[in-house]
Amino acid sequence: MSDTDTPHDDDSIHDDSIHDGVGTYDVVLLVEQALSPADAAQVRSLHAEIEDQVVYHVLLPLEDAAARIEASMGTLGAGDLMAAPALAMNDVDIEALRKDCEDTSNAELRQTIAAITAAGGQARGAVTSEPPVDALAALVGAVDAREAIILTRPHVVAEFFHVDWTSRARRKLGVPVLHLIEHENFDEQVSGQGEGVSGL
Repeated sequence: MSDTDTPHDDDSIHDDSIHDGVGTYDVVLLVEQALSPADAAQVRSLHAEIEDQVVYHVLLPLEDAAARIEASMGTLGAGDLMAAPALAMNDVDIEALRKDCEDTSNAELRQTIAAITAAGGQARGAVTSEPPVDALAALVGAVDAREAIILTRPHVVAEFFHVDWTSRARRKLGVPVLHLIEHENFDEQVSGQGEGVSGL
């Protein structure tokens, strides 16, 4: 066995202390939209006592062009839909809309990484077109993450549709999963004044 084949002490990260300053403590973040500076600061505060290098791996699902069309149609009332002429799909430039969705998602990812970096963290990330929980599970395994954090929008309807990300992730992952609501501080979430915080 050559020197390059010799296992290093930090290869078995889960056996190492997180307070010895050796190795990394990897956290996967699944976010729906760009984190604000306040959101990034709250995430960083969760790991302030860890002496190992904390590395955040951000996953941001690619906004779906078809879902954007459906959402915009959903803003019409039922009466409006019955009275409105059928939407002609050939009037919609799907490719242009898809490109706009990609550009928006990439910009939000860059904003999130910048916010975490400004809060004193180390971050990298990717936009994913995979189902969010599947992408989360794959990345947790790939980086041997210690925990996963899911941040969703505070809007009640958005929360109704996306809270199942957390429950499905808890069933699928062997690491703690924390669910936070963006733009709410910890006091609001824990006290019940906000929409809530949940963890495992």
